[in-house]
Amino acid sequence: VAIKKINLQGLRRKELTINEIRIMKRCRSPNVVKYLDSYLVDEELWLVMEYMDGGALSDIIYKTCLSEHHIASISRE
Repeated sequence: VAIKKINLQGLRRKELTINEIRIMKRCRSPNVVKYLDSYLVDEELWLVMEYMDGGALSDIIYKTCLSEHHIASISRE
């Protein structure tokens, strides 16, 4: 599993995070990471999800420059 930790103190729009959880709970696509559960630990919300070996897509987006072709390939997968 993978755990996404969200600091609730610094979070401006908590309703967006709640909406994200609601959407992940309902989504059962083989192309989307599976949401398993969530826990409140001190001031952090921990989202437990399926582990994906390639890492977070946001890490790739922020650290590299992708061509339109690469973005299309990632989106298709």
